[in-house]
Amino acid sequence: MKRSLPSWLFVLFLTLLATATDEFIIAGVLKTVASDLNISVSAAGQLVTVFAVVYAIGAPTLAVVFERFPKRTVMVTGLLVFVLANVAAAVAPGYWFLMAARVAAAAAAAIVTSAAFTTTAVGAPEGMQGRYLGVVTAGMTAALFTGVPLGSWLGGAFGWRATFWLIAAVGAIALVGLAVTVPEVPGSSPAPLRDRLSPLRDMSVLRLVTVTFLAASGGLMFYTYLAEFTAEVANGSYRLLSVMLFIVGIAGLAGALLAGRITDTLGPQRSLRAVIGGHAVALALLAVLAFSGVESPIVMGLLIAFWSVFAWGLNPPIQGSIISAAGPQVGMTALALNISGLYLGTGVAGATGGAIIGISDVIYVPVAATVLMSLSFLLTPRARLVAASRASVGAGGVDESQQAGA
Repeated sequence: MKRSLPSWLFVLFLTLLATATDEFIIAGVLKTVASDLNISVSAAGQLVTVFAVVYAIGAPTLAVVFERFPKRTVMVTGLLVFVLANVAAAVAPGYWFLMAARVAAAAAAAIVTSAAFTTTAVGAPEGMQGRYLGVVTAGMTAALFTGVPLGSWLGGAFGWRATFWLIAAVGAIALVGLAVTVPEVPGSSPAPLRDRLSPLRDMSVLRLVTVTFLAASGGLMFYTYLAEFTAEVANGSYRLLSVMLFIVGIAGLAGALLAGRITDTLGPQRSLRAVIGGHAVALALLAVLAFSGVESPIVMGLLIAFWSVFAWGLNPPIQGSIISAAGPQVGMTALALNISGLYLGTGVAGATGGAIIGISDVIYVPVAATVLMSLSFLLTPRARLVAASRASVGAGGVDESQQAGA
């Protein structure tokens, strides 16, 4: 009998849609914010930067603090702070007040995201962890291609403050849903700080975080400079870029959901190698297209769709692998550490891609991205190595065969 997905899973989808969109949505209204607050566009851009930095640092730091508390309590409290921070941003009288609100929202988003993934992984029935993680991951995936366009539209129609009112409203709806539907996942047993920091010393966890960092550096490098790539390789106009972004969104959502199902079928480690390997192949094909001289928007659209499936299919298998390696007692801290790797990779992607374009040409971006993704694949552990490592240290976690539903 086929099991239906519970309502709380879609509440977590909405929760992560709100928290992830908060990072990207202001990018579409930077000029309006700068004009209204009498600051430069570059200064307004730091409102995006500070959110990402606080998120990356706050995720593992706050996870250590809140690991021992019930996850629903953590999420409800964190999301309440998130909603209030966005209300504060909406009524901000000046730049520094807005900056402080962004810091608070980022810290709250970091802890909510870590607790949400932990709740999903622990609350999933046997053999369905990947599918559950795929649904929740789809919330973050949707934010990538809805945040900037939605922010631009709202900013133009109602002013930049409307963007924060919208996020606060979505967050408030998710808050009610969390309080009513999400199952209670208890916190970990009281333990010394050394034990709670154990993921920071666990080489199997750190290896997976490095895999995430390299994959994010390569995959998001290409995504960051997709507009420039489309313009040069396919003589793309703004209309063509919009089509490509739409393709990224649809294929990315499909990839996140499909990766969840594959994770349940093959197990997280085998699925992770398949996703990273497919991602490397997709980037290599885009590099070949860049140097081939073929200027077909159709070919580019097909390759970008192929790439998007793998690019946004990373989270379910990597998170399943992290939980399996770390064990549920410190799963929230380990997942938060992985989130930091993702955000650090995002920063490196933008900087490295910009440097490549500055000294050469955008056609070399997928080449560099392929190299980084190939390194990520080489570091991705095989399932039997993970099982052997876990057995040798007597660590807790879910066996690969169980993850595969065998």
